[in-house]
Amino acid sequence: MSEQGIEDYLLAKKKAAERWGATDAAVLPKNSEIEAARAEHHRLFGAERHAVTLRKLRTTALSAMRVLSEFQPRLVGPVLSGTASAHSDITLHVFAETPEAISLRLLEAGIPFNCGERRLRYEQDRMVTYPSFQFIAGGTSIDAIVFPIDGIRQAPASPVDGRPMQRADAADVKALTSTRVADVNENIDA
Repeated sequence: MSEQGIEDYLLAKKKAAERWGATDAAVLPKNSEIEAARAEHHRLFGAERHAVTLRKLRTTALSAMRVLSEFQPRLVGPVLSGTASAHSDITLHVFAETPEAISLRLLEAGIPFNCGERRLRYEQDRMVTYPSFQFIAGGTSIDAIVFPIDGIRQAPASPVDGRPMQRADAADVKALTSTRVADVNENIDA
């Protein structure tokens, strides 16, 4: 996942199982074990390079959050948790009455974008589909998922551990960009 930029845990597990000839799905690691291994990999191999990459991704996220500031953007995923690689996309949750408000803001800012959808899990048996906008900022792909305004109160489940996703507002992200990566990883693990 770190070296090839794969963000989908199931796909990464299938590729690893294929590579190692594992046929029993019961022996595959849990997503939380994979996330812990990714963090350890970054600490052991190229920690300084990873810190620079992470700072760049977070700074880019902060720039995109400023453009979308009226929609209360929140950073989520590997860029927030500190396990992102140079291949990682930045994922933002934004909150608006209509998706068109986001597209108008991007058009006003002169930012080309693509529209899509993202399916997110809340409980074991409840998936919800949300509109999303993909655009490039600082050479990095941004995926802005549009929630209704009251969606800020309940985050979808994390694909890592099933608990509500951690979300960081612009002030939190700004603080992360000025914090050492080791400190960030310790704070997020707490």
